[in-house]
Amino acid sequence: QVQLAESGGGLVQPGDSLRLSCAASGRPVNSGAMGWFRQAPGKEREFVSAVKGGTTYYSDSVKGRFAISKDSAKNTVYLQMNRLKPEDTAAYFCASGPSTITSQLRNPGAYDYWGQGTQVTVSS
Repeated sequence: QVQLAESGGGLVQPGDSLRLSCAASGRPVNSGAMGWFRQAPGKEREFVSAVKGGTTYYSDSVKGRFAISKDSAKNTVYLQMNRLKPEDTAAYFCASGPSTITSQLRNPGAYDYWGQGTQVTVSS
């Protein structure tokens, strides 16, 4: 069974940085697609970033500020978030999907395992 555990969220000020971690077990992070999504209160879950093989993907709202990476030895995926804005405030979720979802990486329905989420709050 695949399990994902996010960590690294917190309360920060605008312009600060945070690094989220997603520790995976049961499926190697290199075997399929790993994604980060976020969900703010009253809003739908939205795509943030994904990595499949050596290719990374980002939403327009975070491109140039966030960076996804993975450490296969630790079976962990990271989301480095820089120049955070109040609109980045949300619960952030890590997701694991099979290797077949390349065309659907931005669709949360394409992922079959999810973590519990970690809260990121950006406020002055």
